[in-house]
Amino acid sequence: MNIEGANGFEDGTLAVDARPGIRVILADSQAIYRVGMRKVFALEDDIRVVAQAETLENMFAALQRYPTDVVVLEGALIMGVPDALNNFQRRAPEAKFIVQVAESDESGTVELYRKGVRGVVPRSISPDLLIKCVRKIAAGETWIDNQSIGWVIEAYRAQASAATDPNKAPRLSEKELAIIACITRGMRNKEIAYQIGTTEQVIKNYLRKVYDKLGVSDRLELALYCLHHKILQNDHEEMPVPAMAGSQPMRAKF
Repeated sequence: MNIEGANGFEDGTLAVDARPGIRVILADSQAIYRVGMRKVFALEDDIRVVAQAETLENMFAALQRYPTDVVVLEGALIMGVPDALNNFQRRAPEAKFIVQVAESDESGTVELYRKGVRGVVPRSISPDLLIKCVRKIAAGETWIDNQSIGWVIEAYRAQASAATDPNKAPRLSEKELAIIACITRGMRNKEIAYQIGTTEQVIKNYLRKVYDKLGVSDRLELALYCLHHKILQNDHEEMPVPAMAGSQPMRAKF
């Protein structure tokens, strides 16, 4: 495993020191960027690089080993790994993430901010701006340029419009509707899995998809969303619970 400490030793054992300041991890597949950023931060008394990583695996290990305030992360490292940021944030909830991208685009930028990233910056960012960005994010602020602000506002406007326009409402499958109906009845994942004839993990997977489609974050928000937008059929009607792998079709009253 190639985790470099701030002092350059690969095992990182001497990387953490007692000096106060903003603790930074550099996660980048290209050594030239890691070396360059490390030299930039070395000139600042209040910023110290505690570790460097060139892969996601090394990134996870570094977060476990070093208390971290800010992570400067190459965007290319998390491309195609949708749960990477969530896993990072669960492992180090106190760490704040800055993602460096080769080229900004609307959908990618909005998605990164929605996932909790505190700043999205270009790879070509100047040293002075990068230092300022790290300091502001370490202080609890969000770093976002005017173009990104416009993208984020437009995305939320579109989401609000879709939520109130039935013609633009997210499409939910029968299986998703059946699971939602069970959620609104207060059933736990284990109970839903038993009733539908599948596993808890399958139910969890469906719920994640439903949360993403509807823009909610938990079961309570899901229930409130469904109540407000009348997602489910009338309580007195019957709604089929579709069979999943290896199960027999069942019917339940919701």
